[in-house]
Amino acid sequence: MLATSPISPLPRCPRPLLLRSTPVMGFQLPVVPLRGFRKRVSRIEASDCNEHSSFSGVNNSVMSTVGKSTNIAWYECKIGKHERQQLLKQKGCVVWITGLSGSGKSTVACALSRELYSRGYLAYVLDGDNLRHGLNRDLSFSAEDRSENIRRVGEVAKLFADAGVICIASLISPYRSERDACRAMVPDSFIEVFMDMPLELCEARDPKGLYKLARAGKIKGFTGIDDPYEAPLNCELVIQMKNGECSSPSSMAEQITMYLDEKGFLKA
Repeated sequence: MLATSPISPLPRCPRPLLLRSTPVMGFQLPVVPLRGFRKRVSRIEASDCNEHSSFSGVNNSVMSTVGKSTNIAWYECKIGKHERQQLLKQKGCVVWITGLSGSGKSTVACALSRELYSRGYLAYVLDGDNLRHGLNRDLSFSAEDRSENIRRVGEVAKLFADAGVICIASLISPYRSERDACRAMVPDSFIEVFMDMPLELCEARDPKGLYKLARAGKIKGFTGIDDPYEAPLNCELVIQMKNGECSSPSSMAEQITMYLDEKGFLKA
């Protein structure tokens, strides 16, 4: 048997080592840099963004403190609300539907979403109960938590409106000051819709059986029973019974859609 000598290691290559394009059993191996490739790509991407500033954003270098968040700055992208609205051919806004439990808020919100969809407009419903399954699952129904619930929904609705989407928020939102705070987030694009239905009607409907529980004292702080509902003073739309009867959800949705059209939200 022939003696074999140990294999000497390859000398260190001063440049990125390449796998040569050598045929191996019928396959052609590509030329792939093993070192330095990732850094080189990063430099190219960075220089490309600098040369084409239209693709980059504007970093506001002014540091701020917002709430408990410190040392933060606002980063503004070149593609903004106007460009997104042009793309969607509509104006982003917040349709805030408020009223007692059982007044028909969620039903009208979904009817409005269907109506807008049938006309080719993009809308999204933020339903109070749905949001408590995820975003607001850590909140109770105490006064403090209900206030935080409304604040969070207002902030999310603001983002949807900034994205150019017609955001439909459906919540009891009983306190005027909290609804006004949400309005202040999007002052030119906030449409407050008051479902002005009598307490007797809402209690007769009682779809979730909550009024019955509240009357029995098993639920405390229930809006309309032992906690007040502050009706809007200057809302954009009021939906009421006519001749002792409620209009159909589609008719109510049509009423809101007509308002959006008249105010120019259904065109960019």
